[in-house]
Amino acid sequence: MRQHDDGLIWQLSSYTDSGACVEVARPPGAILVRDSKRREGPRVQLQPAAWSALVDWAKHDA
Repeated sequence: MRQHDDGLIWQLSSYTDSGACVEVARPPGAILVRDSKRREGPRVQLQPAAWSALVDWAKHDA
């Protein structure tokens, strides 16, 4: 599922079954992450390399 907000396209994690997860947007040069239950709340901004490392860690070590 994708949500359009603030000119960004937010993608919900494919691993959620209740909508209670994280959403990710990919503006140029950054990755934004937010809580899908608090869409108006704070967002975390990561560099693409940091996001990639986090995803790799979650896939293999978590």
